[in-house]
Amino acid sequence: MNPVTVSSPAKVNLFLAVTGRRVDGYHDLVSVVAPLDFGDELRAQPAPEGFTLDCDRPEVPVDESNLVLKAARAYAAATGWRGGAHFSLTKRIPLGAGLGGGSSNAVAALRALQQLAGGLLPAAKLAEVAAGLGSDCALFLGNTPVVMRGRGERVDALPEAAMRRLRGRRVLLFKPGFAISTPWAYGRMIARGTDYLPAAEAEARLAAWMDGTGPAEDLLLNNMEAAAFEKFVALPLLLAKLRAETGVAVRMSGSGSACFALLGEDQVTAPLVARIHECWGPGAFVQEARLL
Repeated sequence: MNPVTVSSPAKVNLFLAVTGRRVDGYHDLVSVVAPLDFGDELRAQPAPEGFTLDCDRPEVPVDESNLVLKAARAYAAATGWRGGAHFSLTKRIPLGAGLGGGSSNAVAALRALQQLAGGLLPAAKLAEVAAGLGSDCALFLGNTPVVMRGRGERVDALPEAAMRRLRGRRVLLFKPGFAISTPWAYGRMIARGTDYLPAAEAEARLAAWMDGTGPAEDLLLNNMEAAAFEKFVALPLLLAKLRAETGVAVRMSGSGSACFALLGEDQVTAPLVARIHECWGPGAFVQEARLL
């Protein structure tokens, strides 16, 4: 068998409403999520047995804690496949960013093994295995914007008219030198107790946008921002500057710390990039991409 190389895209949460805590400890949410044409790359080299991993970024763990290896073992358990693979991960998505890098890598591993093993899992079962790996894994099975519900495992397609308002839009991703832990962010929401958006209100806001004709800018929402902004004040300070100086629509993605700006098709990014580096330093991550 020949090696397989698959893309592992980043994502942004255009609309994220965390609606409350569940009895199992997770949180319920309603979110519109779009994958990007920017991300990591995963290569799977067939091996006689077992699964191993290397990565071009030394800070990325390559032991059993990595979701790539967890996904590979879940695939083998679900299919009974006895083959193996060595994975090589080219990492471009920053860590602790809220851009879905780990979850995307897990699904990339599933997709690579599907090719190596001859497609042993039907689509529904593949989605079930992906959902078992993490709350937002299932969204990466398709290269299209989706609506996520529950803890993220319930994924539905957007109406075609709504999808057309998103696909192909230019975005500018930017992240400071610090990361935000997702468990910490949810813990702060629990402690604050004031940031949840009732599910009925979240669904009503989403339905109003989907049924209307407004652009992607009218959709943007993230009620995880308040908890993150309370501690990491560099985030709201820069976002406020960018809104005031350039008029762009900007939000934090997921639990952060990465943020994004929606760009006009002819918009020049140099002033935005200059302001980001001025506020967050020359080491800040900046990347232009498009919504898939």
